[in-house]
Amino acid sequence: MKRFITLIFLAAALHLSAQKSLTIEQCYDLARQNYPLLKQHDLIQKTKDFTLQNAWRGYIPQINVNGQATYQSETTNFSDLFGGGPIVFGGHVIQFPTYSKDQYRITGEVSQTIFDGEATKFKKENAKVQAEVSEQSLEVNLYALRDRVNQVYFGVLLIDQELLQNSIQQADIQNGIDKTQALVNNGTAYRSSVDELNAQLMTVQQSRVELLSSRRSFLLVLGLLTNQQLDESIELTSPNTPNLSTEIKRPELMLYELQKKTYDVQSKQLETGLMPLISAYFDGSYGRPTLNTVSNDFGPFWIAGIKFNWSLTALYTMKNSRNIFGLNQNDLDIQKETFLFNTKIAMTQQDQDIKKYNDLVADDQKIVDLRVSVKNASDAQLQNGVITGHDYLTQVDAEAQARLNLILHKVQLLQAEYNHLNTTGN
Repeated sequence: MKRFITLIFLAAALHLSAQKSLTIEQCYDLARQNYPLLKQHDLIQKTKDFTLQNAWRGYIPQINVNGQATYQSETTNFSDLFGGGPIVFGGHVIQFPTYSKDQYRITGEVSQTIFDGEATKFKKENAKVQAEVSEQSLEVNLYALRDRVNQVYFGVLLIDQELLQNSIQQADIQNGIDKTQALVNNGTAYRSSVDELNAQLMTVQQSRVELLSSRRSFLLVLGLLTNQQLDESIELTSPNTPNLSTEIKRPELMLYELQKKTYDVQSKQLETGLMPLISAYFDGSYGRPTLNTVSNDFGPFWIAGIKFNWSLTALYTMKNSRNIFGLNQNDLDIQKETFLFNTKIAMTQQDQDIKKYNDLVADDQKIVDLRVSVKNASDAQLQNGVITGHDYLTQVDAEAQARLNLILHKVQLLQAEYNHLNTTGN
């Protein structure tokens, strides 16, 4: 099974390396699979299994072996019961045995629990809920990866849009160079106008080099997060506008409930301290003296029976212990309430960011349309020699800046929406 799963992941990785695009959902999944903390899943499961096995073994017969060798100051002397002398009965002298002061015993005991007050049951329940808490804690840590993926993924998307705008800006400047050069050739423009446009073109080309370098850096970080070799040809797909919800489904909420559940189990487990313990046992021994009180010889002997133990000491501490568990649960309620409060504050701020970016994008689009119109007019004026290359370059730069603002706000809007998704857990 492990080999089969490994082959599946390997095939997925090869498929990913062969394809030219990557979605943000794929990045979430790959980052999760690659995160070292994910290995704790197996450790948690194995720990739970071992703990459950140990709990079950409370009903397996228990075997104990012990031995002792003693020397005592005196032993029982039966002749003392009859004045210290021998007893004559029917013409026969009856001699009572004398116990040795050095005595020896080795014993093997086998006991079987019959009733343990449901202690084993609650040990199993506690092991299960503790494993659930550990699993959910791991989910909380893994969920935090989504924010890190968002930062890198949307950083690449922004750079991709800036590179696209950079290409448009280069094309506009090159268009101005061609038209200004034609005017210079006709003697209606100065050479300095062409030089100024060429200098700006080189500046824009330098910006492209910096953008490509930043993109490679972002892809390197994203590759480390996802354990993928992401070359420069990879295309990150722009996510669709998500459906936002105000319902909070964060994994932390389940963690709080499971932690409260542990205190419920432990509170119920207190009752087992008031229950009697019943077990059957068998002791087999070899030593001197045996159970035969009139023999001082070595020999085997055994005893079997049922043990009953009922301690009421837990009554003294049960009430306080339950109060402590109740206080711990109240503390978790406060933590949960605080978490929800902070989450709602974050959601409110994100809602305002989303509204702000929506308004900015709407205004940016109008500004871009106006700047395009002005630039197109400047293009015609440049061709006719009405304005200089410097004047044309001013309008090109203004349009480029307007487009960059539009691009920036669109990406920021999308990132704010996905941050909202992660904040709510949807």
